[in-house]
Amino acid sequence: VQLQASGGGLVQAGGSLRLSCAASGAPFSINYMAWFRQGPGNQRDLVAHITAADSTYYADSVKGRFTISRDNAKNTVYLHMNSLKPEDSAVYLCRMILTTGSPYWGQGTQVTVSS
Repeated sequence: VQLQASGGGLVQAGGSLRLSCAASGAPFSINYMAWFRQGPGNQRDLVAHITAADSTYYADSVKGRFTISRDNAKNTVYLHMNSLKPEDSAVYLCRMILTTGSPYWGQGTQVTVSS
């Protein structure tokens, strides 16, 4: 299974971006889809996740600004990011877990927010 993330870039504070992560080669359905971000300290922090039942979770720092969604037909998860702040700058990585429990990481996409 390969995860391909895209949509990162450079944006001014207050701007918006939409990240996408598409899975290919998955032999089973995808239960859990999530976005993490990794800053200069290399710690990966959970930003948001969405389950197969469309239950969502958001980190406090992004509530009200970010929205996670999924397209099961395309095995794709999205992260709509609004009102971006410089502290949102990081490498954003997608993670998916199949119904079998097998986990996969995407390669990451850089988001840079200028002040």
